[in-house]
Amino acid sequence: MVKAVIAIHGGAGAIARASMSVEKEQLYIQALSAIITQGQTILADGGSALDAVTEAVRLLEECPLFNAGKGAVFTHQGTHELDACVMDGHSLQAGAVAGVKRVRNPVLAARAVLENSPHVLLIGEGAESFASDHGLEQVGADFFYTQERWDQLQRALSTQQMLLDHDGASQTPDDPLDPDRKFGTVGAVALDQYGNLAAATSTGGMTNKQAGRVGDSPIIGAGCYANNANVAVSCTGTGEVFMRTLAAYDIAALMEYGGLSLQEASNRVIMEKIKVLGGSGGAIAVDRDGNVALPFNSEGMYRGFGYVGDAPNVGIYREA
Repeated sequence: MVKAVIAIHGGAGAIARASMSVEKEQLYIQALSAIITQGQTILADGGSALDAVTEAVRLLEECPLFNAGKGAVFTHQGTHELDACVMDGHSLQAGAVAGVKRVRNPVLAARAVLENSPHVLLIGEGAESFASDHGLEQVGADFFYTQERWDQLQRALSTQQMLLDHDGASQTPDDPLDPDRKFGTVGAVALDQYGNLAAATSTGGMTNKQAGRVGDSPIIGAGCYANNANVAVSCTGTGEVFMRTLAAYDIAALMEYGGLSLQEASNRVIMEKIKVLGGSGGAIAVDRDGNVALPFNSEGMYRGFGYVGDAPNVGIYREA
């Protein structure tokens, strides 16, 4: 029997370590650890990898520290448009939603698409109607609002920049990653005791993005991919570059066709291919043997993993 494991991420980006309080850092570490622990419990109780990653991402969506669900960033028009994707490595089934504004937990909507629709990706009003029809909670726009995200939009508007999930001089110093230079996508990957892999990714997108913009998070093979033959991957970073490189699938392809190890394949994509095109960010990945890789080419990435029976291992900064 394989040793089940879950890994999660809460975004990647530039470090503002000198201006971060110990208290704020602890909030992130505690949140990551608690969510990993929940995922470990599901796996320890015989739950599926798909259940573990869905619940982990749902919890990340509920935590306003991260840019997914509650605390999502604003579009240029001052609205929220959320994207999410889940993929089952056993069946290669996937479900995704994009541009939803009223679904409390987009990852649950993506899961509903996987389980109840012949389609893979639903967008906008159609996705919201589908989610509602399947009993998922709908909320008003004020549910996603936080003052910090609103302030980020105002800074972006004042500098006429589209922020890669937050870019420009930060005036919210109490954040381990510079809040104006981080990629707030969240995600989870897992291997269950039955040898099945799964991945899930969710995001509020980029601060000051044009309404209607969709990044890599809900795109199979770009921001999310899982296949029992090799690996489960969830990405975070410059979405347009991750789409152009099919980053998540490229890691799987390098393993399947190139014979690379998980670490070699994930490093090739994140540390080389993404950087060549000017992209920044990272990924979390677990292979069919339970190996974990957490590469990122930015200065930091909220991340962690935990094997069933072990204490969660979490980090924010680049390790020396």
